[in-house]
Amino acid sequence: MDAQKQLQALSDEFQQLQTELEGLVDARQKLESQQQENQGVQSEFAQLEDSAPVYKLVGPVLLKQDKSEAVMAVNGRLEFIEKEIKRIEGEIQAGQDKSEKKRAEMIQFQTQAQQQVAAASASA
Repeated sequence: MDAQKQLQALSDEFQQLQTELEGLVDARQKLESQQQENQGVQSEFAQLEDSAPVYKLVGPVLLKQDKSEAVMAVNGRLEFIEKEIKRIEGEIQAGQDKSEKKRAEMIQFQTQAQQQVAAASASA
């Protein structure tokens, strides 16, 4: 494989890693948005009296729900979202590490190719 094709392959791999990272960052942002929304609901529940009516939207219908069930559901969602954020942050870190290694590999390859060209020019 000639140097140009090899460099293009490295560049393509690097670009793929960057695209994957962008997808992970988008997923994390969506989870953070959901987290904020659920934290808002959680704080609203904290202000309600235990006897206050709570309704859950199911399709086009509002169904009455026990406050304790609603609080447990929101707490469960928040717990799940926090775990997902941590998992995705780990994937982002791993992706950034791979991306940096690929970038270093590309720079090293370019440097070697330039040195070979310089050596060939000097011996000619």
